Amino acid sequence: MPEVPIEIGGRTFEVACEPGEEQYLQSAARMLDIEASVLVDQIGRVPESRMLLMAGLMLADKTAGLEDRLRESEDRIAGLEDDLRALRETPPPAPERIEVPVIPSEVTESLAEIAARAEALANDIEEKSAARG
Repeated sequence: MPEVPIEIGGRTFEVACEPGEEQYLQSAARMLDIEASVLVDQIGRVPESRMLLMAGLMLADKTAGLEDRLRESEDRIAGLEDDLRALRETPPPAPERIEVPVIPSEVTESLAEIAARAEALANDIEEKSAARG
């Protein structure tokens, strides 16, 4: 088992770990060191056992807060998943039938004929008006 030197609160400790676990030990030691450094900065020199206990408790408090937030997030995600499942299970709405009125061709033809007559009358009036003038 490799012995890994770690520093916590300005003190060095030799800790044994499984081969390949060194990086995890170093990472955990850094987190504990951050908390211990806060204690040392606030209180000054603290007995080793008290420093480790207090730093561990501070780290545990942060971890508990993160676990609470994680649980809340997981609950929200579960609720969203339930909503999504319900949406997927809901059948799509029936298509709405929309009817567009169609103008009969006889009406269109009659209107075209009336328009042609109106244009012819307008041309006649224009020609007579030009002849007089």
